[in-house]
Amino acid sequence: MTSSTQLKLHLMEGRREAGCDEAGRGPLAGPVFAAAVILPEGFFHPLLNDSKQMTEKNREILKEIIEKEAVAWAVEAVMPEEIDSLNILNASIAGMQRAVLSLNPAPEFLLIDGNRFRPFGPYTVKDYKTVVKGDATFAPIAAASVLAKTCRDAFMRKLALEFPGYGWERNFGYPTKEHIQAIKSLGLTPWHRRSFHPKELEPTLF
Repeated sequence: MTSSTQLKLHLMEGRREAGCDEAGRGPLAGPVFAAAVILPEGFFHPLLNDSKQMTEKNREILKEIIEKEAVAWAVEAVMPEEIDSLNILNASIAGMQRAVLSLNPAPEFLLIDGNRFRPFGPYTVKDYKTVVKGDATFAPIAAASVLAKTCRDAFMRKLALEFPGYGWERNFGYPTKEHIQAIKSLGLTPWHRRSFHPKELEPTLF
């Protein structure tokens, strides 16, 4: 596990940098959530890490701290219909772009988790850097990963109350055996993505 002491706060000191990440690229159901966060100078918390490497309890602790102490933060959800229209990669990029545009003050530079992004609005290719495993490298990206993950998990828990039987409160829409069997038994909901699915579901549902 990456220690928070190894996370970098800035790529360049003195510049207002926003970290960007998403949660929910792999599920069969629900939105993909994207977040952008500008952390203050000198920010440090020993629990901060890639959200996937954190416990649920620690993610919730960090969520409150980030939302309180960040210079700016924003979370955007891209719904299944748009995911199906754009594809999941483009939907994830669109979500991060929207989150960035919601920040006030606006960042001067963007740190993007992953290896794909594109210019938009006032941001050219010189105004961002993609970082593979950036959520385990840069603190602002890690903070964005925490907000995206916690917001999406909370959203899926609420959906689970409206659509019981799929186990979304446990699997959060990912293709677990429980979820796949529920789709076979109960069918699809309006929250299921139609553009990708496991082979087990191909014969009858798509």
